[in-house]
Amino acid sequence: MNLTTPYAFGKTVDMPCAEAQLKVREELAKEGFGVLTEIDLSQKFAEKLQKEFRDYIILGACNPSIAFEAIEDEINLGVLIPCNVIIYTRNDGKTAVMFMDPIARFSSIGNPEMEAFGITVTEKLERVLDAL
Repeated sequence: MNLTTPYAFGKTVDMPCAEAQLKVREELAKEGFGVLTEIDLSQKFAEKLQKEFRDYIILGACNPSIAFEAIEDEINLGVLIPCNVIIYTRNDGKTAVMFMDPIARFSSIGNPEMEAFGITVTEKLERVLDAL
């Protein structure tokens, strides 16, 4: 099942959360992305708030060559990267994988070159999603 919001796109996958995370990392690497950051929200909520929460991982993915070109053209763009990917267990027990929408993110800058970067990144992330 495809999932979309004004700021993200993704889908429900038929695999456990941990398996989906490994597959996402593998497919991101095929598209030239590395994972710069990882936040396990269920662990952080337990640690900081003593609250239980569903499996919920945030991966900060970055394609270095695209990031370099984009930041070279728009120096303050660093506030908008890395591209966040979330993988979480839904209420029905299935796993959702969501990608932030680079087109939505970069179109607000008002720089046509940045919109082109957003399209390029979106195409790569859509290929990752299709491979899941």
